[in-house]
Amino acid sequence: MKTIAITIDEDTLARVDRLAGRGGANNRSHLIRRAVHEYVSRVEQADAHEREDAIIRRHRGRLAQQTKALVREQAKP
Repeated sequence: MKTIAITIDEDTLARVDRLAGRGGANNRSHLIRRAVHEYVSRVEQADAHEREDAIIRRHRGRLAQQTKALVREQAKP
């Protein structure tokens, strides 16, 4: 684990201090590590969804044709 220094406004620090010790966060550092981890995970997930959406948009026509073909095939008696 690495030690870093951050600058944080006093109001936010007071809010962090109020939360430290609650909900499994034993201290300031733990709470901030957990918050950063959750934030980074959400951003990475949003980025992955955006990449997937771009792929779907790029191949929309082909996917629609494949879907129609599958529906036709499944509808056969």
